Amino acid sequence: MSTQKASTNGIVITLHDIHKTFGEHEILKGISLEVHQGEVLAILGSSGSGKTTLLRCINALEIPASGTVSIDGQKIDYSQKHSRQDVLHLRRKTAMVFQSYNLFRNKTALQNVMEGLHVVQKKSRDEARQEARKALADVGLSEFEDRYPVQLSGGQQQRVSIARALALKPSVILFDEPTSALDPELVSDVNEAITAVAKTGVTMIIVTHEIGFARRVASQVVFVDQGRILERGTPEEVIDHPKEPRVQAFISKLSYK
Repeated sequence: MSTQKASTNGIVITLHDIHKTFGEHEILKGISLEVHQGEVLAILGSSGSGKTTLLRCINALEIPASGTVSIDGQKIDYSQKHSRQDVLHLRRKTAMVFQSYNLFRNKTALQNVMEGLHVVQKKSRDEARQEARKALADVGLSEFEDRYPVQLSGGQQQRVSIARALALKPSVILFDEPTSALDPELVSDVNEAITAVAKTGVTMIIVTHEIGFARRVASQVVFVDQGRILERGTPEEVIDHPKEPRVQAFISKLSYK
């Protein structure tokens, strides 16, 4: 299964000179980045480095002060006038998996996954149900489709949110520290589900504090520091053999094996 289009080497996301400020504080200081189809990009960095803000600027949950975002042919130049409709079209190219699951508490796992398919994509309930069941199966939750979030563990709830994102067949799935709210014994369960999804060829960007997980799942790694990209390369280049002293210091403090 793949949610991507036919080209094998196409660029799915282009960010050019992205700046973001909160009040007088500049969080992102000219980020430029390309992500290719099927790539799994891990964004690393210390707390406050700007990595989550960068992720949220990609799908316009945060609006950049300036710069250009292009996702699978949908482009916004934030230095120019743009409409709310432009933002919605860009956002619909993505699906987001949040730290805190963001599930509807009054809906079952199946209904949570169906919601976007039926309400946003206007698919019939039968078609939405069929696609939602497949997505739940992809994350190993077929037998839990009738359970409500309160009846699921944190790890199972996060897998429902991954299934919900996967079912939408977006150009890219964005993960914002998807295991940070989980008890340690549930982290590997969710990481395994994300790894399985990555193997399907879906383009993914993952903000994570888990160096070992990034090392295993990512095809490219970006290290963000003080609102700038300090280093980019393969996991072997950035995690195993970082060139920048700041990245070396960060990696040396964490065990990733």
